[in-house]
Amino acid sequence: MKNWKLGAAGIVVAVAVWWLVTSVIARPDSLLSAFGPQHAIPAIGDLAAQGVLAEDVLTSLFRLLAGLLIAAVLGLVLGIAVGSIPELDAATRPVFQFLRMVSPLSWAPVAIGLFGIGHRPVYFLVAAAAIWPIVLNTAQGVRSIDRGFLLVARSLGAGRTETLTSVALPAIRPHLLTGFRLALGIAWVVLVPAEMLGVTSGLGYEILNSRDQLAYDKVMAVILVIGVLGYLLDVLARWIFTPRNRRQGTDGTGSPKRLRTGGPTLGKDLVR
Repeated sequence: MKNWKLGAAGIVVAVAVWWLVTSVIARPDSLLSAFGPQHAIPAIGDLAAQGVLAEDVLTSLFRLLAGLLIAAVLGLVLGIAVGSIPELDAATRPVFQFLRMVSPLSWAPVAIGLFGIGHRPVYFLVAAAAIWPIVLNTAQGVRSIDRGFLLVARSLGAGRTETLTSVALPAIRPHLLTGFRLALGIAWVVLVPAEMLGVTSGLGYEILNSRDQLAYDKVMAVILVIGVLGYLLDVLARWIFTPRNRRQGTDGTGSPKRLRTGGPTLGKDLVR
């Protein structure tokens, strides 16, 4: 309850500072005054009444999920491979680190050249931003698997596929969840500017459209919607992606604590 009150107080202070800067410090005839809360908050209702807001929100969320799905599939496969094979890890690490440090929006001209105008460049940019947290966290999870679990599975006659699905994936679940949550946050940040590149729908497009109409109250309204949706997505991700280890009586790997052997970590056993 105390944290809830502190959070509410923080929001009130932020809105008060926002109003002070845009309505008291700024001159009434300045451009900055159009971004004030007394203009932006009612503009949200106007956009909703026009039917624009719901359509843009759904379009953006669909693009976000599509890009995340691509990143999740590719990132999981790459992460397991890199984490399982030390030679592959050594060979790909410089390339992956180089690509990870390139801003995803730098690929915008390449994406438009490859895929043209429309949804596909947005999917590409979102996936390019979201894939690296998944790859790196998955690989780290695979490296940290206690080899004793794999030896027990193999001694019981488990095949490669069964070992992967019954031992490896549950063991790396905390790392996967962390990677997915980080990927979600990065993807949401990249999605909005990506929607300013040749598409005619979505929250990013709506910012440009409102700016071209000189409707700066609507620009600020869309920014508020983006922030609120991003916050709600993060809350949802924390709720979904937080491992329930204590309630399940496990050690965070999805396996009982008593099975830990203290042996060396996983190397090539997953691919044998």
